[in-house]
Amino acid sequence: MGPERLAERVLVRFPQAQVEESYGDELVHVDPGSWTDLLAWARDELGCTYLDWLSAADELEEGFAVVACLWDVSGCGDGGGGLRRVLLRTRVPRDAARLPTVTHLFRGAGWHERETAEMFGIAFDGHPSPGPLLLPDGFEGHPLRKEFVLASRAAKAWPGAKEPGESDADVAASGAPGPGRGGASRRRRTLPPGVPDPSWGPRPPSDPALGAGDGPGQPHG
Repeated sequence: MGPERLAERVLVRFPQAQVEESYGDELVHVDPGSWTDLLAWARDELGCTYLDWLSAADELEEGFAVVACLWDVSGCGDGGGGLRRVLLRTRVPRDAARLPTVTHLFRGAGWHERETAEMFGIAFDGHPSPGPLLLPDGFEGHPLRKEFVLASRAAKAWPGAKEPGESDADVAASGAPGPGRGGASRRRRTLPPGVPDPSWGPRPPSDPALGAGDGPGQPHG
């Protein structure tokens, strides 16, 4: 079924819907009030019984686009027409980012909605088990919102030692002076991959390591 045929069927049931092709996929967009009805219709009338994923995208002033990917798997196997995928989308405003849950239609939507709620701050009303899924207790903010700022170590200390062997417990156990206690680090700090050591490569003639009066590649007198 191509976008034209899909549009005919969708518009009979959802006259205000928008149907288009997006990067080779069929995409149906509806208002938030038709979200659950659209997913139920796609499952029952289009045969899209498998929910692959549900997530969101931060579109700033336009709000959040919430997208569900459904598959019709009835064409699998010998003689079948193959798999068929359809994307269903709606958009919610930033100041009222909420949708009804679709867990009563697809049980697998539970985790997807919880992750989307954590990462974007979109509430799913009626979810049977809301709560954190990936982030630790007490985490502040929603990491996939575009206004979310990653706090640097200067603003918010990173828990634990930055380098192996630098924690107070490690220093106390070894008896060796640690950073900030009058001694150097017990472990040489490594450079990022691809960054050469400062001592590598040719040195200028004034470098004392070359010897007085010697230039790069010249034998010492």
